Amino acid sequence: MKPESDNRVRAFSLIEIIVAVAILSIALVGLAHGISIALASSKEAELQTTASMYAAGLIEELRAQGGITDGQSQGDCGEELPMYRWTASVSAAGIDGLHEVDVSIQSAHTGRDIYTLRTLLFEPPPDSDSKKDDAKNKKRSRGTS
Repeated sequence: MKPESDNRVRAFSLIEIIVAVAILSIALVGLAHGISIALASSKEAELQTTASMYAAGLIEELRAQGGITDGQSQGDCGEELPMYRWTASVSAAGIDGLHEVDVSIQSAHTGRDIYTLRTLLFEPPPDSDSKKDDAKNKKRSRGTS
């Protein structure tokens, strides 16, 4: 009798292949989910950045124009940014000439606040300049007499 030789070919069994495919599938699903979360976070960061820059621009525009008056206003962000709208509130801060300014940027579709910027702006009251001029004139008149 001949000794039995091992002529079997070594290969993967069907169960081993199914387990390997299942493990790869779970890994790919996790990877796809992670990528989608990263993309959503990136989009949210873009919205926040755009909203903060627009709010800062509105406050700078208000400061540059001068003549700050208390009240509320609102508007859209133009054709360049159709997905945003803004509201601004200017109120007295307790010191003559100091104003508290709140600018909120909202989603035009949902109305949800995306970003709110609060700051204080100081603009000398119009009558304070005349008081300074009166004080200077009094000092000058005393010095010449």
